[in-house]
Amino acid sequence: MLDAALEAFAELGFDGASTRAIAGRAGVNQGLIPYYFGTKEKLWREAVDRAFADMAAELGDVLGDDPPPPRERLEQAIRGIVRFSGRRPAFTQLMSDEGKREGPRMRWIVDRYVKPMFAAMEGLIEGAGSASRFPSDLDPLHAFYIFVGAATQLFHQSAEFHRLSGRRATETEIIETHADALIALFVGPPKRKTKS
Repeated sequence: MLDAALEAFAELGFDGASTRAIAGRAGVNQGLIPYYFGTKEKLWREAVDRAFADMAAELGDVLGDDPPPPRERLEQAIRGIVRFSGRRPAFTQLMSDEGKREGPRMRWIVDRYVKPMFAAMEGLIEGAGSASRFPSDLDPLHAFYIFVGAATQLFHQSAEFHRLSGRRATETEIIETHADALIALFVGPPKRKTKS
């Protein structure tokens, strides 16, 4: 149900995604939504919580207690965020939709997730020091949005990418090539290419 909800909220927006449509996508009885989640708002929050938990799992070692050296850590973070975005384009679309308007859902996402992500990214860039290609005098907020935009735009604009290239942005080869390009841009040539 949570995957179906995330996709519906991403495609139709919060107001446009009815619980009937979400239940239909999930292939379940509509009555299960209020039974398990109470309200559409709580379902939305659970779907977003799960997506961020999946992102944290994708980042694994980067966020762990025994992180790799700074350059490798930044490289793994970039690759992890690109992989997650490529595999979960609905999440990227939902974040873009909620982030463009003032409201309680945007504030909830920022306070619960975006602020800690920004702090972690700031720490990664500072920790990488000369191993990163971010200018030392670049405002961290600008660095954060430059990176997030670069990492996610391809997947947010996947229909346009398909029309332009004839390929799907969610193909593993496209995701890995995009990650390699961002690592080269922000860190330097990737130390190694990894497929997953």
